[in-house]
Amino acid sequence: VQLVESGGGLVPPGGSLRLSCATSGFLFKISAMSWARQAPGKGLEWVSGIYLDGTTDYADSILGRFTISRDNAKNTMYLQMNSLKPEDTAVYYCAMVRGDSLTTYLYKGQGTQVTVSS
Repeated sequence: VQLVESGGGLVPPGGSLRLSCATSGFLFKISAMSWARQAPGKGLEWVSGIYLDGTTDYADSILGRFTISRDNAKNTMYLQMNSLKPEDTAVYYCAMVRGDSLTTYLYKGQGTQVTVSS
C-alpha cells in the first residue's frame, strides 16, 4: 500500500491550496479515505473523509472552506483548501481507513506541509 501526498506549501492567510493523494496497492474505489493533519506540538486531527459512494464528511473547524473529492479512475483523492487561516498550518496526511470508520486509519502517507503565514 502506498499513499503519496503532494501540493502543500506556503500561502498567505486567505489563500488556497489543493492537496493530492496518489494511491496504489489496494482497491481505492472500494475504500473510504480520510485527510488528517498534525499541527506543531499537537496530536493528529481528522479533517475530512469520503466514502466509496462519494458521500463526504468534514470537521467543524474546516466546514465550508475545504472540499474533499476523489477520482477513482486515477486512484487519487484531493483536498481543495480555500480561505486558509494560520491555524490550518500543519502536516496533512491522507489515510486509508478501516471500513466506514473515517477516523480508524489503516495506512497513512508521509504527509505534506501546509504553512499559512504572511
